[in-house]
Amino acid sequence: MNNENDILRYIKTHILSSSKDVYEGLNDRISYATIKRRIATLLEKQYLLQDGNAKNSRYSVSPLYNLFYPVNLDEYYQQEIDQRKIQSEYNFSLIPDLLSKVSFFTENELGLLNSLQNKFTYNLSQLTPAEYQNEIERMGIDLSWESSQIEGNTYSLLETERLLKEKEAAPGKKKEETVMLLNQKDALDFIVKDPDCFELLTVKGIEHIHSILIKDLGLDCTIRTRRVGITGTNYRPIDNESQIREALEQACHLVNSRRNVFEKALLTLVLLSYIHAFSDGNDRVARIVSNAIFIANKYCPVSFRTVDSVDYKKAMLLFYEQNNISAFKEVFINQFKFAVETYF
Repeated sequence: MNNENDILRYIKTHILSSSKDVYEGLNDRISYATIKRRIATLLEKQYLLQDGNAKNSRYSVSPLYNLFYPVNLDEYYQQEIDQRKIQSEYNFSLIPDLLSKVSFFTENELGLLNSLQNKFTYNLSQLTPAEYQNEIERMGIDLSWESSQIEGNTYSLLETERLLKEKEAAPGKKKEETVMLLNQKDALDFIVKDPDCFELLTVKGIEHIHSILIKDLGLDCTIRTRRVGITGTNYRPIDNESQIREALEQACHLVNSRRNVFEKALLTLVLLSYIHAFSDGNDRVARIVSNAIFIANKYCPVSFRTVDSVDYKKAMLLFYEQNNISAFKEVFINQFKFAVETYF
């Protein structure tokens, strides 16, 4: 595998290299025969693209590799925002031509996630309805707090618990922070009360969750009709309403076409943020709707309580800028593991 990574890294920075170019570029560290075998394997995995035949073959890294290759976030963000080479515009081929053709988890990753889900299913079978409701409430407090923290809310976890349980606002906090947390609870209550609404993902369902989350915040509740910027990146989402709606429809179709619930939830998380259909609240919508998919399918919902807000944003920005999902997939797996081991 290390041989494959060495070859991929070389070809990524030396586009349309021949096998001999790779051999010489790696300073004879890998035998020529091994390089040829590894290139054949990488072509089979669709991580490399081939131009030409036989001795005239030249290789480049495919979009599939760009989606999954591991990225050191510390190194990536050492480059200032204007120095990073990124895909600055929305990638219209991402959903129909790339994401629709790949599986997002390895066999080992799926093995871990499925074993965790089995543990959750067993735990759930031991709970009374009242105990389940208590656990949902506990998870919901954590989710409301962490989701709002990621967006800059300054409520502490204990203050959030007091607000959501006793409707007692914390002193010295902005009204908008209080409303944001109450709206998070209302959105979660909605999907718990009627989980069947998200057996299929629809644009109407996404819009409804957004309307709950931005209630009384003085924000536009409709799909954007103008350009919007995202802090920390030069990536710019679509600014045309009809194209935004089309992208949402594509995302819904892709999510609904997947049988694996983990893929459904992960795709929902990244795509609703990437499309950025609303002027505000997109990431909160993504986290709630992703949980709606979990709950509708009787999977363990996720609070994201232990994720560092900076790490979460860095992983998401990497997807915006490079269409690379590796860092965010790690966040997703770790948070599902935490949820199963902590709640219910």
